[in-house]
Amino acid sequence: MNHFITNNRKRIIAILTFTAGVLMANIINYNYSIRLDKQYIKDFNKGYRIFAINTPKDLNFAGEKVPINNFEVRENIDREFLINTYWQSQSILFLKRSHRWFKIIEPILKQYKIPNDFKFLALIESGLTNAVSSAGAVGFWQFMEPTAKQYGLQVDEEVDERYDVEKSTIAACKFFNEAFNQYHNWTMAAAAFNMGSNGLNKQVDLQKVNNYYDLLLNQETSRYVFRILAAKEILGNPKKYGFYIRKSDLYPTIPTHNFKVDSAITNLTDFAFKLDINYKVLKIFNPWLRKPNLSNPTSKTYTIKIPNKGFDDYEYLLNNFSETNLDTNPIDTSNYYLLSDSLN
Repeated sequence: MNHFITNNRKRIIAILTFTAGVLMANIINYNYSIRLDKQYIKDFNKGYRIFAINTPKDLNFAGEKVPINNFEVRENIDREFLINTYWQSQSILFLKRSHRWFKIIEPILKQYKIPNDFKFLALIESGLTNAVSSAGAVGFWQFMEPTAKQYGLQVDEEVDERYDVEKSTIAACKFFNEAFNQYHNWTMAAAAFNMGSNGLNKQVDLQKVNNYYDLLLNQETSRYVFRILAAKEILGNPKKYGFYIRKSDLYPTIPTHNFKVDSAITNLTDFAFKLDINYKVLKIFNPWLRKPNLSNPTSKTYTIKIPNKGFDDYEYLLNNFSETNLDTNPIDTSNYYLLSDSLN
């Protein structure tokens, strides 16, 4: 009997000891969790900051002043600055791509006497990619087929020059000049490019005003110029908006040479091999070629771009086809973009 009582006591003591240990462990873990939470909150409050954007007071598009004191204008521009500042991945891609493509677009704008700010239309339209919209708009400038043909671009099953950056930029310049001659205002010309001159004219007649900032337009066009202004300001002053981009982060120029053809190409794969590249590379540099062949029944002369030797060595491109050599420190790239702006 005493032996039975002794064993029970041992069991009870063991259970109580175990229970006390579990309770103590839970208390310790709870206190540790509280300390962790407190430390997390402390670190979070110390290191994490989200700021509103100070809206610049002297914004302009193509030299035309933005009425920033208008409450609606101020709040619309604030929206686009916030979106473009805190959508960091997109804005960084814009910075990277603009280094490559603005060099091609800017001289064409200058040749046609279009203000340099219009390069940001291509950025906003397509992100400087050969995008295809759900409505069928194509390329850097997002031309619909009828408009593209109206301004001299070939669009058919085999050739679609909306995918040719240089030719589509020329077509866009022709549109901008026509629109400016009609509205005598570059901001309205930009709006017309987005919604079409006919659509804009209807709203001008209906509302009896011909100032972009006074017109009530569809949502896309009413945001259009503000998105351009935000992109212009942020890409021109990236460090100011928190973007630390090294020159080595920017996409380098890839030099090419031209190969002219005025006859049919029955097999683009074999054609590419003869030029020491492959089909994929040929199509990357000539996305306007839409089929695996080019019948060319009218013997039209086409210019095909072929990348120079070394195009597949990225470090070589960075070292030889950028304004500066590789840079290991974050820099303010606004100086680079100001160099581009000197084309004006």
